[in-house]
Amino acid sequence: MAKLIFEDTGEEANLEDGSSITEACEEAGVPFACTEGVCGTCVIEVNDPKEMENLSEFTEAEQDFLGDMEHERLACQCKIKQGKVKIRF
Repeated sequence: MAKLIFEDTGEEANLEDGSSITEACEEAGVPFACTEGVCGTCVIEVNDPKEMENLSEFTEAEQDFLGDMEHERLACQCKIKQGKVKIRF
């Protein structure tokens, strides 16, 4: 079981390993628009770069859009593989 922690709200979401983080992020207040990785509305910041390894590989859409790939992800594009990830939006 993986855990997503939202620094902005203090909320925590327990997710199945390998599951999308989109729904949990949406419920916590992360704004979404296209959900296809082209608008950038759902950019989240991962506090600890070491926790990035607990998320899925970057999609092509993320590689094209993001500037800081050490800390940023698009919530609509990534999945949590395992462990915990603390984010802010």
